[in-house]
Amino acid sequence: MKLNMKLLEILGYMCLVMAIVATAQDPVLDTAGQPLESGVEYYVKPAITDNGGRFTVIDRNNSCRYYAGQENALGPEGFPLRFEPFAEEESMVIGESRDVKVTVVVYTTCITSTTWKLAEIDPVTQRRLIGTGDDGSASNYFRINKQDEGIYNFQWCPTEVCPLCKFDCTTTTVGALVENGKRLLALDGPVLPVVFERA
Repeated sequence: MKLNMKLLEILGYMCLVMAIVATAQDPVLDTAGQPLESGVEYYVKPAITDNGGRFTVIDRNNSCRYYAGQENALGPEGFPLRFEPFAEEESMVIGESRDVKVTVVVYTTCITSTTWKLAEIDPVTQRRLIGTGDDGSASNYFRINKQDEGIYNFQWCPTEVCPLCKFDCTTTTVGALVENGKRLLALDGPVLPVVFERA
């Protein structure tokens, strides 16, 4: 009986510590000042005007291969995004600078995942594109970093998914890449500050 009580005390203490650690992380906030929630849909748009519109997916070469992108102008077009944290203890709230899967909520005629994934290098600009496809690897995980109050940016630096990997995270912030009139999302360039609006 004493052993069971001691075990319950230890388990209770461990749960308390885990809860403190999980809530110690600052949450990402939407435009209403509310924490982003896992599984809830949000429109993502530039924090600065004249910098494109809401996030969407783009069929770059009309080949049923989608890339993460933006609408050309700010307006009602674009698709919402959903976020899924890598850390199980953060199953409800999305924390700043934590690894998350980003999925564009859109139904396409092509049978393919619309979860963000680090894709190939653009041969002209040498920037790494953000494509789509869920293979469950580190390439599917991004971070939402705080830039200013209520303003954030995306980064590919999945150190929670692969703590032993040696990622070069110095140039891995997401920005826009304009190609043939389409605004793709890519790494290795200017940063795109964004805000989150609940759909």
